[in-house]
Amino acid sequence: MAENDSATKAPAPEASHSPGYRRYVLILLTLVYALNFVDRQILVILQESIKADMDLSDTQLGLLTGFAFAIFYVSVGIPIARWADVGNRKNIISLAIAVWSGMTALSGLTQNFFQLLLARIGVGVGEAGGSPPAHSIISDYYPPEQRGTALSFYSTGVYIGILLGFLIGGWINHTFGWRMAFFVVGIPGFLVALLVRFTIREPKRGQSDDSTSVGNGQAEKTSFSDTVNTLLRLKSFRFFAVGAGLAAFTSYGIGNFMPSFLIRTYGFNNLEVGTSLALITGIGGAIGTFLGGYFADRLGKSDKRWYLWIPAIPALLSLPAMLLALFTDNSQYALGFLFVATMSGAFYLGPTIAITHTLLSPSMRAMGSAVLFLILNLIGLGLGPLFVGVVSDSLVGTYGAESLRYSLAITSFVGLLSAASFFIAAAKLPLDLKKDPDHSEKQNSNASKLVNAEG
Repeated sequence: MAENDSATKAPAPEASHSPGYRRYVLILLTLVYALNFVDRQILVILQESIKADMDLSDTQLGLLTGFAFAIFYVSVGIPIARWADVGNRKNIISLAIAVWSGMTALSGLTQNFFQLLLARIGVGVGEAGGSPPAHSIISDYYPPEQRGTALSFYSTGVYIGILLGFLIGGWINHTFGWRMAFFVVGIPGFLVALLVRFTIREPKRGQSDDSTSVGNGQAEKTSFSDTVNTLLRLKSFRFFAVGAGLAAFTSYGIGNFMPSFLIRTYGFNNLEVGTSLALITGIGGAIGTFLGGYFADRLGKSDKRWYLWIPAIPALLSLPAMLLALFTDNSQYALGFLFVATMSGAFYLGPTIAITHTLLSPSMRAMGSAVLFLILNLIGLGLGPLFVGVVSDSLVGTYGAESLRYSLAITSFVGLLSAASFFIAAAKLPLDLKKDPDHSEKQNSNASKLVNAEG
C-alpha cells in the first residue's frame, strides 16, 4: 500500500530539477520576455523620428504602438495557448522568438505606414507565443507559495525590455537613424531562440502542485471550453482581469506617448529621452513588478486576498505622482515623479497571473494566461495608446502643442477604476477559492476560514 501511495504522489520539482537549474530556466525565460518587450516597445522610442519621416498623426502612432499590434497578439494567443496546454511549450516559445525577431528586423525596411503596420502585426503574431507557455512552465517549476515571486521576477522582463529598448533605440536612432535600430534589436533574437530550444527541459505538468490536485503527476486533459467555462464561473476573475486591463490601459497609454511628451514639452533629444526613460521606466517598473509578487506571496500566506489588494493600493498612489509629473514646469521633477508613478503602477502583473494560476488546474494555466492577457491587452495595449492619440488630436484646436499633456492627464484617472476593480475582486475571491474543486484541501480550508470570517 505504501508503495502505491508513493507511486501516485506528484514528484517534487527538486526530484528531477535542481534549484540552480530552475533558477536558470526562470532567468532565461525572463530574458526572453525582456527581448519580447525590446522588440515590442522599440517603436515607442523611435516614433517621433518615424512620424516626421512618414508624416504620421498621433492617431496613426496609437494604431502602430497599440491597437493593430494588440488585436493580432490576443487573437492568435488563444490557439497558441491551447497548443501550449497539450504540446511542447519550450519549442513553441523558441519558434515564437524567431518569428517576432524576424518581423522586427523587417520593420527597418518599411517605406510607409501600411508596410510598417503589417510588420508590427507580424511582431504581434510572433509575441503571442511567448508568455502563456512561459507562465505554464514556471508554474510547473515553482510551487504555489513561490509562484507569485517567480512570476513577478519573470514579469520584470517587461521593464528590462523597455530599459534596453529605450536605451539602445535612443542611442542608435540618435547616431544611425531609426531603421538601424530595428535591425540591431531584431537579429539577436535568433540566438536566444536556439538557447531556449536546446537548454530548457520540458517539465512534467503539475509537478510542483499538491498531489491531491494533480493525481499521479499528470495533468488532466481539458478543452478550451472547459477553461473558459471555469473562468466564467469565477466572479473574482472577471473583476481582476478588467482591473489588470485598466492598469495596462494607463501604463501603455501613458508610457507609449511619454517619449513624445518629453520631446515636445521639454525639448529632449532622442538620446536624452532614451537614457532618461530607460532608467526611470526600466528600473522603476522592474522594482514595482518584483515587489508586487514578493509582497503578495508574503502576505498571501495568511489571506489570499492580498494577491488582489497588493495591485489595488499602489494604483491609488500612482495617480497623484503621474499628475505631478505631467504638470510640473521642471523637467527633472517630472522625471522623479514619473519614476514613482511607474513603480507604483507596476505592482499588478505578477500577483494577477499568480492568482489566476491558483484558481486553475495545471492543464488550464497556459490558456488561463492567454485569456487574462487577451483581456489585459485588448483593454490596455489595444485601447490605451489609441485613446491617448485620438484625444490628443482632438484637443489640438483647444490646447495646441499642449494637447498631449492633457490627453495623458485624462488617461491617468483610469487608474482609479483599476483599483476599484481589484478591491471588488478581492471581496469575491474567498468564495471562488472555496468552490473550485481542483484545489487541495489545504487551499479550500483556508478559503473556508476567509468566508467564515466575512460571515
